[in-house]
Amino acid sequence: MDRLRFGTAGIPHSTKKSNTINGILRVRELELDAFELEFVHSVNIKKDMAPEVKKIAKENDVRLSSHSPYYLNLNAKEKRKMDMSVHLLANSAIITALCGGENTAFHPAFYMKDPKEKAYKTVKENLKRVVDKVKDAGLKIWVRPELTGKRTQFGDLKELIKLSQELDLVLPCIDYAHYHAREGGGNNDYEAFRKLLEELEKGLGREILNNMHIQIAGVNYTEKGERNHMNLKDSDLNWKDILRTWKEFKIKGVVIAETPNIEGDALLLKREFSRI
Repeated sequence: MDRLRFGTAGIPHSTKKSNTINGILRVRELELDAFELEFVHSVNIKKDMAPEVKKIAKENDVRLSSHSPYYLNLNAKEKRKMDMSVHLLANSAIITALCGGENTAFHPAFYMKDPKEKAYKTVKENLKRVVDKVKDAGLKIWVRPELTGKRTQFGDLKELIKLSQELDLVLPCIDYAHYHAREGGGNNDYEAFRKLLEELEKGLGREILNNMHIQIAGVNYTEKGERNHMNLKDSDLNWKDILRTWKEFKIKGVVIAETPNIEGDALLLKREFSRI
């Protein structure tokens, strides 16, 4: 990555005719430079459309990524659901790579009352199946399990670092709303944000700080974790200190605003980061 880029989770609301191509063009008009394809309900880009998406993104210097369907569960109890999760995630990654995208983020699993060690083993086995499908397609893309927002969800920082150490093409997606909400409102000061980046660098080397994939939003939460996303200025997320740590650690990569006001908050983050 050449720098830290900022973009939207999906098509900006101000796009006049809402489709993927126009969304990418609108991102560039806004002077943003990243765009996340939202596959949250289905992988809605066909293979024959991918070359045009890739062409437009490249011409406008917009880095593409995607968010895979929400209902994945790589620790599902039913074999049919597990196999479908592997298929959906692999298809998300393959289509994103064909579009020229470099990352696909996803919510990896629920513990389903399993011990954490058992859930980890199952998730790892199924994620390797996904990676093998991407390799078999002759493609390369980072498959990014998210730092998740509820303690019932697989995906704390240690689990993500370990998966990334043990599997090819796997790196964490750092979701700051989830990092804050997972502990019922903790992890919300400068030292907590520094510790996060320190742990990443310790486990995965300087390379991870040069290739970050970040999601950020304000968040409404309870003691049990995340409830819903909010605009940054309407939330208690200490986002300005997050920006300070990014500058201190000289990180590079992509920052995706996942708030209701996606383009407004992406621009807010870009503007404030440039002022530090």
